[in-house]
Amino acid sequence: MPKGIYNVPAVTNEPILSYAPGSPERAELQATIKKMRSEVIDVPMYIGGEEVRTGNLFAMTPPHDHQHVLGHYHQGEKKHIQMAIDAALAAKPAWEAMAWEHRASIFLKAAELISGPYRQKLNAATMLGQSKNAFQAEIDSACEIADFLRFNVQYMTDIYKQQPISSKGIWNRVEQRPLEGFVFALTPFNFTAIAGNLPTAPAMMGNCIVWKPSKTAVYSAQVLMEIFMKAGVPAGVINLVYVSGPAASEVLFNSPDFAGIHFTGSTGVFQDIWKNIGENIHKFKSYPRIVGETGGKDYIFMHPSAPAKEVATAITRGAFEYQGQKCSAASRAYIPASKYDAVMEFVKEDLKKIKMGGTEDFTNFVNAVIDETSFNKLSSAIDAAKASPDAEIAAGGTYDKSVGYFIAPTIIRALKHDYITMEEELFGPILTIFVYEDDKVDETLDILDKGSMYALTGAIFADCRYAIEKLVKRLTHTAGNFYINDKPTGAVVGQQPFGGGRGSGTNDKAGSMINLLRWVSPRTIKETFVSATDYMYPNFLED
Repeated sequence: MPKGIYNVPAVTNEPILSYAPGSPERAELQATIKKMRSEVIDVPMYIGGEEVRTGNLFAMTPPHDHQHVLGHYHQGEKKHIQMAIDAALAAKPAWEAMAWEHRASIFLKAAELISGPYRQKLNAATMLGQSKNAFQAEIDSACEIADFLRFNVQYMTDIYKQQPISSKGIWNRVEQRPLEGFVFALTPFNFTAIAGNLPTAPAMMGNCIVWKPSKTAVYSAQVLMEIFMKAGVPAGVINLVYVSGPAASEVLFNSPDFAGIHFTGSTGVFQDIWKNIGENIHKFKSYPRIVGETGGKDYIFMHPSAPAKEVATAITRGAFEYQGQKCSAASRAYIPASKYDAVMEFVKEDLKKIKMGGTEDFTNFVNAVIDETSFNKLSSAIDAAKASPDAEIAAGGTYDKSVGYFIAPTIIRALKHDYITMEEELFGPILTIFVYEDDKVDETLDILDKGSMYALTGAIFADCRYAIEKLVKRLTHTAGNFYINDKPTGAVVGQQPFGGGRGSGTNDKAGSMINLLRWVSPRTIKETFVSATDYMYPNFLED
């Protein structure tokens, strides 16, 4: 329980640098990239504050230049998961006893390091390791992670301030305790900010963490760990391990001290984890907190009243930024027949201007998809659309993995509303469009609603306010983050807390107080100042 609540530093969203030609940040980032490309680094695991090396080395390569080796990381085994659990539990008593303002100070310092001296190193690691262009990296690995850390400190203090009322003669208070045990953070490749937030959000609330990043994002994860240690995160509070999923699961979900999981990744993996937890529920000291953001089949719905150019821009930005590898990326669109040709004309104009290549060239808007597995899945979907009588390639449709895993921005036109790429997640730069008759808005909304198991993000475009009101109400359960006349991507911490329902996750809204409440277990304390000495009811009169 905090001894006092102080005003924390005023929190605002981290300003986004432009990286325009001739700007100092552009020159600094380019120099950092050049330096990091020239090095071959050795990346250990970090358990209990110690560097742990196994000698079982795995190469880290840029997705856009898969023959270039950035370094190697040391793959661990089941015993290293147990070591991380033991380290977390050993660190827990001192960490949860630390005054809240000192925990806050550590993560505020981490935010300053990220937005200051480590900014370009973390950006460069994201660009090289995850093939994200400079502007997308800046938004993600500089601004969003700094925002998560600063806003979460504010949310933490807001949570502690929430106290019950007290009647005369008693004092009621609520103590927000960390969970009893350790928290497992399983993080994705696509956002360095998410990889940083998933372990730090529960850690900020006094929990100790076992952190397993995606194997395709170890390069940036080790930079984050360097920052956390530099900021003063004590040994054992966050333990970074590189272990296979099955090996990790076997140890984690059989530990009686497993207290929760903070997850972002695929729906299938999350459902397997939930099933595993359920089957082992009798082994745990407490009911684990299960917090996860998973897949999406995010949509753009165009009403006949909407302008074609605005929708086309939303398609280009929403579907093809970061190669469509955002959880929120538009991957299906419903376009009225009267507007389809105009929308496609504008989109094709955009696609003609888009350059694709490595992230070191700042003029490349589109880069590579994350790895060969993703490339093969996406290229197969394109080939299937080319061969199908129920679909056609409306734009793009090319791919090449000779140097990097490049998939050209592609639009598939589905001739049937239930064509496979209208319903199943691809996670790449492929958008599928279904063209509907202008007088069949209601029928098409039903198709949209029932056409996917997911409900993460969605966008509607309309110029008629009656139509907007109707669409907002009709599509209530189709998206946890809903956009009116804007693309379905780009949620900002503190402005649009992120998460979805249905098959898209538990909707615990990263970037809000809601998420942090999942990492504490409240204790209500009632203190009576003058205790009762008579069992009889007050003022009770006998007949």
